[in-house]
Order: sequence, then C-alpha cells, then structure tokens
Amino acid sequence: MYRKKGTLLPLERQVLEIAVTRQASGVYGFLLAQELAGERGETRLVSHGTLYKALDRMRRAGLLAAEWEPAEAAADEGRPRRRIYRVTAEGARALDAARAAPRPASGWNKALA
Repeated sequence: MYRKKGTLLPLERQVLEIAVTRQASGVYGFLLAQELAGERGETRLVSHGTLYKALDRMRRAGLLAAEWEPAEAAADEGRPRRRIYRVTAEGARALDAARAAPRPASGWNKALA
C-alpha cells in the first residue's frame, strides 16, 4: 500500500486514539479488537491478521512500544501472556498531526474519517 510519508491509516489512528486513553496500563491485541468493534457499533471484531500486522508495523515505525507482560501475571489468571503496547513520543506526534489534518470531504475515505 502506498501512502504519503507520515500519514496514518484509519486503523492506525484508531489504535493510537485508544492506546493514548489507556497509556498508563497499556493495551493488548484482544482489548484493542474489542474497543475497535465497540467504537464502530459492531459485534464482529477486527480481523486478528489485520490488527496484529498493523500493531507490528506501528511498532517497527516507532509509533508504539511493546513489551511482554510478566509470565506470573498470565499464569495467575490461567491465560497466555499478553504483549502490552504503549504510544511512544513519535506515535503521539503522529496522532496530533492526524488530528490537525483536514478530513477528506468526499469519496470512499469520507466514511473512514
């Protein structure tokens, strides 16, 4: 996919918006999928392949930092470990720029704005 350098895809912007509100505790993939579905008023979750590829792309771009939670926390709750994501300074700047950019007025992007 080609896009202007420094711009965010709609999914990336939504991820950053959610992650900023939960910066203290961080977010993990399934929580993001639930939040994204709730934002859209949908019952279906975002495809995990789509979401996790976006998270990895954003991590490699420096927009998100990621770390694995302690194994003990997951074991105590009887579940797999979660990878916790937090917005970096670069991610916050990218989100601020996206918020300041004018929204598309027409075309297929209008529904995504």
